[in-house]
Amino acid sequence: MKTWTGSTNCLWKRDFVLLIFTGLMVLLIYSLTTEKIRTERILVSKLQENPVLCPVAISEESITPLKNTKHYLVSAFMDQRVKGFDIRIIGIFKRDSIHPLHCSFCCDGVCNKTSPANILPHSDNFGFPYTATDVLCQIPENCDPSYVTVLTQPSSNVSDHVFIPIRNKKEEMRFNFTVCISNLFGDYNNVLQFAQTLEMYKLLGVNRVVIYNTSCGPELERLLQSYSQEGFVEMVPWPIDRYLNPSRGWRFSEHGGDLQYFGQLVTLNECMYRSMERSHYVLLNDIDEIIMPYKHDSLVSLMNTLEPQHSNVGEFLIENHIFPKKHFEPSGRFHLPQWEKVPGINILEHIYREDPERGVYHPHKMIVKPKLIEQTSVHEVLRKFGERYKVPLEVCRIIHVCVSMRGYLKLEELNEDKRLWD
Repeated sequence: MKTWTGSTNCLWKRDFVLLIFTGLMVLLIYSLTTEKIRTERILVSKLQENPVLCPVAISEESITPLKNTKHYLVSAFMDQRVKGFDIRIIGIFKRDSIHPLHCSFCCDGVCNKTSPANILPHSDNFGFPYTATDVLCQIPENCDPSYVTVLTQPSSNVSDHVFIPIRNKKEEMRFNFTVCISNLFGDYNNVLQFAQTLEMYKLLGVNRVVIYNTSCGPELERLLQSYSQEGFVEMVPWPIDRYLNPSRGWRFSEHGGDLQYFGQLVTLNECMYRSMERSHYVLLNDIDEIIMPYKHDSLVSLMNTLEPQHSNVGEFLIENHIFPKKHFEPSGRFHLPQWEKVPGINILEHIYREDPERGVYHPHKMIVKPKLIEQTSVHEVLRKFGERYKVPLEVCRIIHVCVSMRGYLKLEELNEDKRLWD
């Protein structure tokens, strides 16, 4: 019987060498990793030993470029609804350039507290390079922050960065209903429809209308200033065209540009969080749309009916119904001479309503309870803590005076609807 002592010794020696080599590699990797962590801790510790005193640079702008990135910060809010986080920053991020980030806080006059950031790009981006993005931060221990910014490295020198204020810390519930109008841009000057819509919302019980303004026509600018002075309209400057090439459309493949509809998704979410601690309900719709109750005299009585029946609902979907602007009410009852020189559409002259084409996708807009919503898109909520309810069209629908979607329909095929006259 033969034995293979030589071969066995060789194999044993080879295995022993491999074991030693593997052990050395593990020790080396552990040593390098430990050294890196130790170095970062030393850097952060040095920053804390030599804190940067506030005030550092504080931005009062509605859009703030984020240093060393292709991203932008819009606003920051206290938001403790997601476990483990305290602050939500609304931002505009370039989708192909998202890397780990760190939140940095100004606490009691000292700006040197940091924590890791959780980055949540919104799922609806319509193919554009930039998208609405949330940054979630945890407030460090023993910190009562007033301002926050975002760093690419926790050891960065915060004195070189711009901080933004943290909102919703001491807001009081003041309003029942707030309407969020996402964007005005170009030379939009539809003064008559704008004024009629704002007055209609007053009649329906709306307390505040928030409008994000990139640009508009001179007459509309004067009108909005008047409503702002009386406190009904809150104007938020939105100079997005200074930083990006915003699209005038909603789909990148058709319209191009950096960001959908001048940042419509960003402003809708910003408005919802802006209103979260001060308004029970928020209406998310365009300025040429009116969310109109059909069985109640006001939005107040509508929601007083719906709320007890659907207490867990945070998103009330309202169906869109188009009133083609090419068809006019024949009597001329509201064709008033004092309005003839006012630019824009007289919505009271358009009383013929199209039935939606049920075989295709039909959009809705929303009344939301902002405390139950985390992220919203244009026609539906993306992330929420509550449920969804589609309001029956006989109870409430959107009156949308605009270009017909079913232009082939004859006048006699439309529905006469004088609800606005009520």
